[in-house]
Amino acid sequence: MLWLLTQNKQSLLNVKDVTVKGKNIEGFIENSLLDQWNKTLGKYESNERALEILNEIFMKVEESNGFSITFIMPEK
Repeated sequence: MLWLLTQNKQSLLNVKDVTVKGKNIEGFIENSLLDQWNKTLGKYESNERALEILNEIFMKVEESNGFSITFIMPEK
């Protein structure tokens, strides 16, 4: 279980998948028969910075022992 606090600190989300799309990091939240719900978790100055943050999230997941993981999206 991965809990992320969004960059603007307005939402705490349980995400199933995290993806970099350009300068944005998006989280996959839920899927239904007709729709898929994604949310932008953070917007950064470059694709490279977004990829660095994705790697930070990966490292946090890798360090955990399969328990609930929390991550705060950086401001910059």
